[in-house]
Amino acid sequence: MTDHYQLNLGSLRSSITLTLHTHHAARLWQGRMGREGVHSIMGMAGYIGVTNLLKHASSQDDPFADWFMLQLEDKLLQAKTELHALTKQVSRLERALPTQIDIGENLNIHPVTLPLFIGSQLGFLAVYLLTDYDALVRRVLLAHHTALIGRPDMENWIDRGAHEMRSLFGLAQRYRLAGVSRDDMAANNARAREAIDKFGTPPRKILDGSRRSQFAPPITLGQATSSPDAPDQPDQPVVEAEAQPLPEEPAEGGGV
Repeated sequence: MTDHYQLNLGSLRSSITLTLHTHHAARLWQGRMGREGVHSIMGMAGYIGVTNLLKHASSQDDPFADWFMLQLEDKLLQAKTELHALTKQVSRLERALPTQIDIGENLNIHPVTLPLFIGSQLGFLAVYLLTDYDALVRRVLLAHHTALIGRPDMENWIDRGAHEMRSLFGLAQRYRLAGVSRDDMAANNARAREAIDKFGTPPRKILDGSRRSQFAPPITLGQATSSPDAPDQPDQPVVEAEAQPLPEEPAEGGGV
């Protein structure tokens, strides 16, 4: 009997939000608009847009997109390692507190909660990093408030964590769509030669498709590679994250 019925299933969706407690993390989320005499700084929304574009280009058998995805993946791992090292340093500091003193978690009384619409795994990994940075900043601010570190150390650790996030965004900002396929590269046609002139030649394992990011999508053959606005595969969110206006927060620091 079931053969007589057509099951029209839609795409899967879930509701995802992000909560931030510090101005430092919120500024990284928003980035900065460029104006006269001041260059723009990519924020999380811009980064996510790049990763969505990368994922689509990779699905179109673009070896340059696969190459760049691997570079972003390496950068994400590097940033995660650095933030983890900073967090371990803070943990060692916290062990210096007298056992008679019990300090709770340093949380904002009015955190900001943002909706997330992310179409790529590399986008989610960056959001996870941002939450790690937000937690690091809260702990560093509390360590300064409770006299475990001075202001120079506090500012240094916060800046080092922010540098890792900005460096990731800076790498993403350099991506440009090549618009070629592996068939183009094998044929060494005009599009392939132009892409090589601009971006260099991808390593052999990337060109032959034997090495791709663990988050690379299945390759969909027979579709144009030059259309970054084409929809994603079913069951994947396709709306990019948007930079939301953030409310003013009180000055940060530990509660008394």
